[in-house]
Amino acid sequence: MKVKVIPVLEDNYMYLVIEELTREAVAVDVAVPKRLLEIVGREGVSLTAVLTTHHHWDHARGNPELARLRPGLAVLGADERIFSLTRRLAHGEELRFGAIHVRCLLTPGHTSGHMSYFLWEDDCPDPPALFSGDALSVAGCGSCLEGSAQQMYQSLAELGTLPPETVFCGHEHTLSNLEFAQKVEPCNDHKRDEDDVPTVPSTLGEERLYNPFLRVAEEPVRKFTGKAVPADVLEALCKERARFEQVGELRQPQARALLALQWGLLSAAPHE
Repeated sequence: MKVKVIPVLEDNYMYLVIEELTREAVAVDVAVPKRLLEIVGREGVSLTAVLTTHHHWDHARGNPELARLRPGLAVLGADERIFSLTRRLAHGEELRFGAIHVRCLLTPGHTSGHMSYFLWEDDCPDPPALFSGDALSVAGCGSCLEGSAQQMYQSLAELGTLPPETVFCGHEHTLSNLEFAQKVEPCNDHKRDEDDVPTVPSTLGEERLYNPFLRVAEEPVRKFTGKAVPADVLEALCKERARFEQVGELRQPQARALLALQWGLLSAAPHE
């Protein structure tokens, strides 16, 4: 199972997942269809389906044009608001594309119909992969726009029980997320490895170490929020993060670049 990471728009990611034996491929969150089809052609694969995590424009805007260019293409998701949806998926449903298994996990919170996708191949050395859209990102999570804090907590708790392998999220928000994580847990020494460039993908194993939204039961996170019940901790974290962004606490570019070096997201320039 091969995953092509495709940066698009301002900070989005879409993905092409390739079953290398049959050369069948599935796309995740198509925002720029022509860019996707360029890579489909270059890879020499047959695109059979689109998995859409949620209905927001920057994750689903490319579906109508892609469906027009590829008649008969399956466009799948859990929300009827998804552009060009051909079939609505249910929580726990399993799909198959060649040797690739897909487990559909309804993860409401960011939107009421947000679906994450867990992909794997049997008897394959490649690790399984979670495509989390805006439910979970590197060191953070999406804003709780349509669900309750309890729903978002349950969604993240379910994702947190998956095997500790690869996470492909919907946005490149890592630096700002790490700044906020450092504010929540200033004494947390867990950091990304120096070779983690680019920042996507992450792993669930790493996220459990430094993502405050997966660490709502940890004492430093509860102390930061002043709450004890996990859903209340999560709700307080979301409010504090919004405040953190609104009041301009994000560091200036030079300081953010220094933080990136400290967290191993950039490499220092070589000495002459």
